[in-house]
Amino acid sequence: MSIVNQLMAAVLAVLLGLVSGSVYLMSDSSKAMLLNQLESHGQDTATHLGLYLAPYMLQNDEATIETTVNAIFDSGFYQQIKVVNNQGEELFAKSTPPQISEQVPQWFVDIVKIDPPEMTREVTSAWNKAGSIFVQSRAGYAYEQLWRGTKQTFLWFVVLSLVSIVFIHFLLRYILNPLKGVEDQAVALSERRYVEQGNIPKSRELRRVVIAMNMMVQRVRAMFDAQAKQIEEIRRTAYQDELTGLANYRSTQSQLVERIDYRKDFGNGTMIYLHIADLQGLNQHLGVEKSNNFIKATADQMEKVAACCEQSVIGRLTGSDFVLLADLTNPDHLQRELNALISSLHDYYRQLHHDAKDVQAPIFIGTTPFREDSNASQLVANARIASEQAIADNNHVNCVIAEEQEQQQQNNWHKHVSDKVSRGDIFLQSQPVYEVGSANKHLQQELFARILNQDNEPCMAGEFISVIKQLDLMTELDKTVIKKAIERLQQGDQNTFCINLSNDSLREDSFYSWFADTVRDLNTPHQLQIEINESSVLNNMERVVRFRQQLKDSRIGFGVDNFGVHPAGFAYLYSLHPDYIKIDGSLIREIDSNAEDRFFVRSLSTVAHSLEIQAYAEHVERNEQLSVLTELEINGSQGWVHGRPVVLD
Repeated sequence: MSIVNQLMAAVLAVLLGLVSGSVYLMSDSSKAMLLNQLESHGQDTATHLGLYLAPYMLQNDEATIETTVNAIFDSGFYQQIKVVNNQGEELFAKSTPPQISEQVPQWFVDIVKIDPPEMTREVTSAWNKAGSIFVQSRAGYAYEQLWRGTKQTFLWFVVLSLVSIVFIHFLLRYILNPLKGVEDQAVALSERRYVEQGNIPKSRELRRVVIAMNMMVQRVRAMFDAQAKQIEEIRRTAYQDELTGLANYRSTQSQLVERIDYRKDFGNGTMIYLHIADLQGLNQHLGVEKSNNFIKATADQMEKVAACCEQSVIGRLTGSDFVLLADLTNPDHLQRELNALISSLHDYYRQLHHDAKDVQAPIFIGTTPFREDSNASQLVANARIASEQAIADNNHVNCVIAEEQEQQQQNNWHKHVSDKVSRGDIFLQSQPVYEVGSANKHLQQELFARILNQDNEPCMAGEFISVIKQLDLMTELDKTVIKKAIERLQQGDQNTFCINLSNDSLREDSFYSWFADTVRDLNTPHQLQIEINESSVLNNMERVVRFRQQLKDSRIGFGVDNFGVHPAGFAYLYSLHPDYIKIDGSLIREIDSNAEDRFFVRSLSTVAHSLEIQAYAEHVERNEQLSVLTELEINGSQGWVHGRPVVLD
């Protein structure tokens, strides 16, 4: 119960006490007054009867006495009238049982006892005592008057109490409104949102509470900002090139191995290898500062090429070598992007030489197509060879294009994938996520869409995903996987299924309403979880935040995949607040042998747990990794140590 309601209850209790006391006092006072009235009424009646009946009482004229008494008694205000002579003999008496109106409830009669007094009047005539008259008024009259007054008082109390309660309610709301702000601050603080109250109350106690809460919010925000900056600094030191801000050699190699050798979900693309020739001579000729500026400009241009891709891996291998794995498959598009890159760097290089028109930047680019059967080291080596050939030919760009036979095979493969997808000939594989330290406790089953190749063998997503993108069927693929998962849940499957969503689905407005309609009748929504790649989250932040709220309202879980490698950092966790994160496999692959990876993953886990977010690890292949993950308090693990993906029955 809120403090306002508690205060209202207290006020109401006080009012009830007041009205009870008031009704009691009023009833007691009214009872005494009514008794006085009954006494006076009885005494007056006895006096009047005595004056009238005195001569008849001396004569013992019972007929006249009876007639007179009956006439008065029949008015209904009397309970008993008795006339006796001077010898004490009863001349006439008339009485009736106490009659109380049905309007007066019996419980009221039982509580309030009214016994009208019997009033006596001695009667004399001609200085002789004629007798006495006894009159007792009817109690029913007193009960009726007392009940009517009590009822009116209670009704007025109810009306005035309701008006008072409404007034007091709004008054208390106004006075205690700062406490509602303090409550909102506490809730926001638990969600790592920092809200300060600008409206400081006038009352001393509330003013102190609000000021103290604002100070605590400021200190906690400073503490978490410092923690985030510290972790970001660790990430930059361990995984970023200091000059360009791109991924350094180790981080680049880890990401390439993760995407190409392990996950195999990149699809077709191109490896771009950029080399700055004679960097030492460039430093001597331009100076270190200008050379560094040129290197930064080169990195910026590489990032512009990466920005036009749906997915990419970019990094600086050495002082003069950059690589970019991009999902660019169209040769003409690739050539245009690289020509624009070279042209821009030529212009910048001429500025460093004070607009010398005949000077060209010592930039040489080699590219090689990426296919599903490639591995990371081979792909980088082939691209490096292509760049060396560009240097030998004194040609700034050397694009290695697939041979005609390979192109024909690719066209046949595209047709095969197109036929499979258009027919809906898709099946699912799953890979479990286990609780770290408990090999028997499933946390979820991640689902993967698969098709059969020409040899009727299951193929990885990377082998056909690029074709589906070219056909603009990614959203349809996501919908198919979601529907298949829901069908299994409706059939009673006890697993918790996790599904990855693509960029295409996030960017399609109609997908959100379709999803809401699809899961509306799901009996076990908690058994469905949705994952979104970290890059997709950061590129579609507003949409993802709205979708996250939609999932929360539907009681469906939400997680961020490939967490921890994006250069934008992880501050978005405070506003998005997913149920779990999956730390990218490139950070886990060497965690049992690399102290930097362990320290960084521990920091990510600490931040996640402080937000009550579960932390899972991807690409776990060895028991040694599991042991380290246990020490780092990681909640779940996924990888080949638990088994490769298997077909979902």
